[in-house]
Amino acid sequence: QVQLVESGGGLVQPGGSLRLSCAASGSIFSINAMGWYRQAPGKQRELVAAITSGGSTNYADSVKDRFNISRDNAKNTVGLQMNSLKPEDTAVYYCNAIRYGTVYWGQGTQVTVSS
Repeated sequence: QVQLVESGGGLVQPGGSLRLSCAASGSIFSINAMGWYRQAPGKQRELVAAITSGGSTNYADSVKDRFNISRDNAKNTVGLQMNSLKPEDTAVYYCNAIRYGTVYWGQGTQVTVSS
């Protein structure tokens, strides 16, 4: 089992920045990809950004050039730096990890972008 705990959400004005962090614990050996998804009210959960253990990254088109995902394999953490935030970025953000084909999820952290 892998446990994921997110932190760093909150309320921010449009154009502002936030950094999300996710700490993995438990059976963390051989975690391959880690990433961030988000789900806005009434919408499906969608990929925001993902990163493999080798450092390859993938971003949703809507966040390219604004968000940056990073990973510290030694500390088993993954971060998401979010800049130039827009109201449409408002959602619950979930950390996930894939290990031997099993997907694990954190409980989510709320990000609200509003003036």
